[in-house]
Amino acid sequence: QVQLVESGGGLVQAGGSLRLSCVVSGSDFRRDTMGWYRQAPGKQRELVATITSGRSTTYTDSVKGRFTISRDNAKNTVSLLMNSLKPEDTAVYYCNGDPPFMIPWGKGALVTVSS
Repeated sequence: QVQLVESGGGLVQAGGSLRLSCVVSGSDFRRDTMGWYRQAPGKQRELVATITSGRSTTYTDSVKGRFTISRDNAKNTVSLLMNSLKPEDTAVYYCNGDPPFMIPWGKGALVTVSS
């Protein structure tokens, strides 16, 4: 069964940076399109960034130019580098496939950006 374990969240001031990582096990990782999602308090979960097996990437408009998604197939890891963080980036961040795997979501990584 696929398992997703996120790490790297924390508290950071506006303008700061954080790097999230996600280790994926039990999937054909090299072939999977992976994504980072986030859910802010009181809001629906949204897809923030994706990366294909060929390393093509997409980003939601609000993070373009600030966030970078990457993958390491040797380590079954997908990462999200977040720069120039804003208070509105505060959320729990999750990794999953795109579309999401039919499994329970991981615990996520809480990112809190203070103004």
